[in-house]
Amino acid sequence: MTSTPSGTGTPPPTAQGGQAKAEKPTLSGTRIKQRKGVVKSQAKFEPEAFRDALYKYFDGVAATDDWDGYAAALDKAGNTLDYRKYSDQLFEILIAGNLLAPGGSPLDDAPSSPFSVFAAKSGSPADVKPIITTLDKVIRRYKFLQKPLDEHSIKYLLQYIGRFDAGQRERLATATAFLIQMSLVSASCLLVLQKDNLTKDEVALNFIMNVFKAYLAEGSIDTLSTSLRKGRVTDVLPFFPQTKRSQANIVTSTFSSAGLTGVANFYAKLAARDAREAVIRRLHELRENLDVVQEPVDGAAEESNPRVDEIVDYLNESGLPAEERIATAWEGLMKDQDPNFVKHVTPVFAAIVKGPRNELALINAAQTHVSALGDQASMKTFPGFLKLWYNEDVVSDSAIIFWHTKGHKTTQGYQAVLQVAAPLVKYLQEQEEEDG
Repeated sequence: MTSTPSGTGTPPPTAQGGQAKAEKPTLSGTRIKQRKGVVKSQAKFEPEAFRDALYKYFDGVAATDDWDGYAAALDKAGNTLDYRKYSDQLFEILIAGNLLAPGGSPLDDAPSSPFSVFAAKSGSPADVKPIITTLDKVIRRYKFLQKPLDEHSIKYLLQYIGRFDAGQRERLATATAFLIQMSLVSASCLLVLQKDNLTKDEVALNFIMNVFKAYLAEGSIDTLSTSLRKGRVTDVLPFFPQTKRSQANIVTSTFSSAGLTGVANFYAKLAARDAREAVIRRLHELRENLDVVQEPVDGAAEESNPRVDEIVDYLNESGLPAEERIATAWEGLMKDQDPNFVKHVTPVFAAIVKGPRNELALINAAQTHVSALGDQASMKTFPGFLKLWYNEDVVSDSAIIFWHTKGHKTTQGYQAVLQVAAPLVKYLQEQEEEDG
C-alpha cells in the first residue's frame, strides 16, 4: 500500500494546464525613495525642536530693531523648517514670544524670542508696526501661512488675553489692529472675545477699544467700519459685561468717553438700522388682513379695522423718531404691495402724521417708493396717493406744493415723479390763489 502525506492541508493551486503558477519577482533589498512631502508629514511632531531651530536663525541678527535682518532670517528658515506643519507654533513665537502651554501660559523651558510682538518696546503703533510689517513680508513669501493665521492662530492667542499682563494685551491689541488693516486677518477674530470670562471684568471691552484706537491712528473710520461689517462684528454689546448690556446708551457713552466718537456713531447707526428692520418685519406681519373691513360695532359711526389701531400703537411704541417712523411705516406696509393697497393703510398714516414735517416725510416716502419701481404705471399711481391723502386730511395742499417746489428728494427718477404730479400741484396752487 502506498503511504499518503500526513495532515489535511489543501494542495497548492495549479495553473491551467497542470503547471504551477510562476511567482512574480520581488524588489527585495531595493530602497524606494519617498517624496519630500510624505517624509515631512510622517516626521515626529516636535514643536520645541522647531522653536530651538528657529532661534538659531535669529542669532545672526545683530540688532533687535534690524527688521530687514529678521525678515531675511525668517525667509531663510522657511527653506529648511516646516512652516506649514508648525504654522501655529510659528505665530505663537512671533507674536507671544514663545510656545504656549494649554491654557495660554508661555512655556518656561526656553528664553523668549528676541523678535516678537510681546518683545516690542511698548504697545504704541510706532513700536508694533515694524514687527507686523516684517510678518507681512514673511507671509507674502510663504503665502500658505495667511490661512492658518486668519483661521485659528490669531483666534487661539486672543482667547487667552486674560492670561497676559496689561502691557502684553496692549501690544497684542495694536498688532491685531494692523493685521486687520493689512488684510492679513479678518475682524471676525475679535468675536472669540465674547466669552464670559473675558467680558465680566471688561477685559474684552478694553481690548477692542485698544484695537480701534490703534487702527484709527493710521486708518479711517470708513475702512474700519467696512472691516467690522465684513467680519460681522456688528453687535458690540456682547463685548460688554452682562450687567451693563441693558443700560441705556451704554455703547455710545462708553466709546465716546474713550475718544472713539466715530466708532460710537457707527454702532449707533447699526443699532438704528437693526431696530428699523425689526419694525419693518413686524409691520409685514401686521398688515395681513388689513384690507378686510369689518362692520361697525356698538354703534360706531364708521367701518373700522382693529388691525389699524394695533399698527398705530405698535408704531408709537417703536421708539423711532417721528419722521423715520413714517418712512418705516410706508416700507413695512406698502413694500411688495399693489398701489391700490394704499387706501387700506391711509388710516394708519392719518393717525401718525402730525404736522408739516411729517406730511413731507410721508410724501417723500411714497416718492422714493415709486421712483425705485421705475415703471410708468407705478409713476402714474403717485398723484392718486396725493389726492387720497389730501381728501382724507392726511396731508395739506401747502405740504404738496412745498414738496413739489423744493422739498422733494432727488432720487433716481424723481423728475418723472414731479412731472406726473404737476397737474395736481397746479390745481392746488390755483385753488390757493382763489382762496387768497
